[in-house]
Amino acid sequence: MIIGIPKEIHPGERRVPLIPSCVDRLVKKGANVHVEQGLGTSIHISDEQYQKAGAKIVDRRSLLSSADIILRFRKPPLGEIGLLKKGSIHISFLDPFNEASLIEAFLHNHISAISMEMIPRTTLAQKMDALSSQANLAGYVSVILAAERLNKIIPMMTTPAGTIAPARVFIIGAGVAGLQAIATARRLGARVEAFDTRPVVEEQVHSLGAKFVKIDLGETGQTKDGYAKALTPEQLQKQREGMAKVCAYSDIVITTAQVFGRKAPVIVTEDMVTQMQPGSVVVDMAVETGGNVEGSQLDKEVEISGVRVIGLGNLPGHVAVHASQMYSNNLMNLIESFWNTEQKAFVLDAVHEIIKGCLITHQGQIVNGRLKNF
Repeated sequence: MIIGIPKEIHPGERRVPLIPSCVDRLVKKGANVHVEQGLGTSIHISDEQYQKAGAKIVDRRSLLSSADIILRFRKPPLGEIGLLKKGSIHISFLDPFNEASLIEAFLHNHISAISMEMIPRTTLAQKMDALSSQANLAGYVSVILAAERLNKIIPMMTTPAGTIAPARVFIIGAGVAGLQAIATARRLGARVEAFDTRPVVEEQVHSLGAKFVKIDLGETGQTKDGYAKALTPEQLQKQREGMAKVCAYSDIVITTAQVFGRKAPVIVTEDMVTQMQPGSVVVDMAVETGGNVEGSQLDKEVEISGVRVIGLGNLPGHVAVHASQMYSNNLMNLIESFWNTEQKAFVLDAVHEIIKGCLITHQGQIVNGRLKNF
């Protein structure tokens, strides 16, 4: 079985799908690993390191056409799907609910497409959950970016020149990214408050040393996969009113709220931003899926009434070395879980709960139940 890893070509993408240590593991299992020349240069991994791990360096076109499995980070360019070997397996983030033409191309070319963001959020699949591994890093980066942009220090400091109060940080959304943002802000010495529509996470917020902001929204909750359920317009308005008070005295506000497969809800309005103190910082972590903050712009930092609004995309890419390491391990754990030692091949077990959850197309058909019913 040939496993191919092409170089990421999305503008600004520095993350790498597979690092040499994982290549070595695949080769020892009997796989032939082909990597594109220059695959790891963005994080200072040379072709020689991949070769030492047992990989063969090949050109992009040959790699795409010969591989039985393609491993990527980002979704493939539409024009490259026709180059893939018929019946091959493609594994990457795919954003399947918003990429109808991409899914159609997979169907037309009989490619079995696995979407990494569709890995079930279960204990069994935890080690393969790339969405969580990358969100974890994004939460960390969001706080570091905000701290660097803020014109104050984060921790309390008592000096002969006076006492400096700790910065106030408000995290909206206490999922994987939000919890890491809380932990990072607390480690830096901030006074942290957090809000989430799911009351069940209050205990986790408290365990990290933050205060949980309570806003009565009526009936809320989470999906079976742990995602927050979409709010009604009336609930969103109540949420904004409750959060506006906390935003007004916060030095840093970080929004993480996303609804899987849908546009992110606007939860911080421009009016809420203008009520904040000049010099404050807002980080919109959901900017790539529409944005939580009114006025935020993808891959830009804008100023609204003296408040800096950061809308930078691909936050895990800011720590590309560890983002690559974590994603590479996610892929390896997925492949190893379904590796047949006798056949020396990755076997698609379409009835297994993990594959059933993340397999989108197979043998020319959409096989994912969630996508069928979307």
